[in-house]
Amino acid sequence: MRKKKTPVILEDVLVEHYAAEGKSLSRVDGKVVFIENVVPGDVVDIQLGKNKKDWAEGWPLKFKKYSQQRVEPFCEHFGVCGGCQWQMLPYAQQLQYKQQQVVDNLSRIGKLELPEISPIIGCDETRLYRNKMEYTFATKRYIPDAEFKAMKANNVFEGDEPQGFAGFHAKGYFDKIVEINTCHLQPEPTNTIRKNLAAFARKNNLPFYNIKEHHGYMRNVMVRMATTGELMVNVVLGYENEKNRKALLDNLLAGVPGITSLLYTINTKRNDSIFDLEPVVYKGKDHIIEKLEDFSFKISPKSFFQTNTRQAERLYQVTRDFAELNGSQTVYDLYCGTGSIGIFVSGQAKKVIGVEVIEEAIKDAKENAALNDIQHASFYAGDVIAICDDNFFNINGTPDVIITDPPRAGMHEKLVNKLLDIAAPTVVYVSCNPATQARDLSLLGEKYSVEKIQPVDMFPHTLHIENVVQLKLK
Repeated sequence: MRKKKTPVILEDVLVEHYAAEGKSLSRVDGKVVFIENVVPGDVVDIQLGKNKKDWAEGWPLKFKKYSQQRVEPFCEHFGVCGGCQWQMLPYAQQLQYKQQQVVDNLSRIGKLELPEISPIIGCDETRLYRNKMEYTFATKRYIPDAEFKAMKANNVFEGDEPQGFAGFHAKGYFDKIVEINTCHLQPEPTNTIRKNLAAFARKNNLPFYNIKEHHGYMRNVMVRMATTGELMVNVVLGYENEKNRKALLDNLLAGVPGITSLLYTINTKRNDSIFDLEPVVYKGKDHIIEKLEDFSFKISPKSFFQTNTRQAERLYQVTRDFAELNGSQTVYDLYCGTGSIGIFVSGQAKKVIGVEVIEEAIKDAKENAALNDIQHASFYAGDVIAICDDNFFNINGTPDVIITDPPRAGMHEKLVNKLLDIAAPTVVYVSCNPATQARDLSLLGEKYSVEKIQPVDMFPHTLHIENVVQLKLK
């Protein structure tokens, strides 16, 4: 048998700086050590998980001294639920670290010659800012060590608890959830909705879903709310049972009368994705309407929409400003999704052309353009690399401005090369991952210079950040 390695433990380590992706770092005997769940100023004992020649990764075994930067988290679930990583930091400090993350990524990864980076735009509201939440129902809950020890001391066992919990997936566990009392990310009635469904299911012996064994009735619920006051709830069930479904949903309507769109989805698959399923309207409309400035957007259960409405408005305002439109330009909106950015800038553009690989998103984009009576916007489903050929440009016009808003993985190298071939005078790159953005900007540097940079915080108390960059043809 192979002998187990003795764990490497480093004692009394001072956490020096924030690194990225929620980790901080120290230097021990010349080696950089990345540490989870700490902040600069903490003094900790660390157990290493990875230990390479020049760097290592680890986690805190024991806190010897807490940083003076720390504040008391406002949520009782912080540290157990993975929804927020930075509640122990003042918001001003969070913004400082996010700003530094953008600077570090663009300068170190991109190795770019940069203009002065504008101060990050923070959120006015740092709680209750999400317009969409998804909760999971499950047969098992994650029990923190301290609670487990207390249960054991009092001869309370997991089997003694009610067989059904509602909340979020525990970090690192696909089959256990954190039972949530109050989530502070979305306004009420989000907690009321989750608790109403869970309580009714327990009272009426409706089985919660066991993802490991693939059986159970109660699976998920999605709550979407708009600044217009409209409220959508989509309850996802493991199989059809008309009697139980009607009783469950009627009870929810009685307990939460403000729901304007109540839907249900039957999911018999092993995974939780509903994108290949059809939600069914139980009461009200099949969508809600959200507004950004004076633009209206139809949001269906499967639509993508920025989850922080007010901050999305500011993000799009920056994007529009960086596009520097005067009414004469043809704008190409790549990775256009449901058309939100293209529609938002349409008032200052001669023509808007949106391209997106997901056909359902393009359908939504066309409906949103019609909803806002925008006649000079066209949306196409397909791969940007395949669609944007000479014939496409002959039909739709050569782009004066390209706006690109790719997923976290950034742009495919073929698309970067395509942008270099197109050589539009202005490119505005909106990113939710400054690291992959920096990689792409480095490649675009062959023909483009970076002129403006504006970080925007969309998700307080998390490590995520958006960044908008303006590029000009050299």
